[in-house]
Parts: sequence; C-alpha cells; structure tokens
Amino acid sequence: MVAAQEIIMADQEDRIELLESQFPAASGPAFAAAREKALASGLSVLQSEQGYIYEVFPDGRRVMAKRIEPPTLVAPGSKITIW
Repeated sequence: MVAAQEIIMADQEDRIELLESQFPAASGPAFAAAREKALASGLSVLQSEQGYIYEVFPDGRRVMAKRIEPPTLVAPGSKITIW
C-alpha cells in the first residue's frame, strides 16, 4: 500500500512541476488579455516602466503615480523568498 501511495505522490509531483514550468509562458498572454479587457471596459490599469508606476487610461493617457525601486533580476528556474 505504501509503494502505491509513493507512486501516486511522485506522479502528482511530476504533474505539479509540469504545470509550474508552463506558468511563465502562459502568464504573459493572460496578463495582456486582462489589461486589454480592463481598458476596453473603461477602466484604468497600473503599469510599471523604467522605475515608475503609471496609471494608463483607456484613451491612452498615462499619469505617473509613483517612483519605484528597479526590478530584481532573477535567473529563470531560480527560487526566491519574498518577505
């Protein structure tokens, strides 16, 4: 019984790792679609660019909201701790 549970757990771990590896490629288009949907419905969105956060409006206007720290560069596949 224990061996069967270990096989199931290993299979589940493999499936989780596969899904996690697909997340970066899927997240870009998902965020882009959500951004466009928000703008199309008349809402503004926040966008970071070159050390600033901008509020972007459906008519194309951009208003600087805040200066921010530069992004932290992380190598693909690395694990980081967020505090």
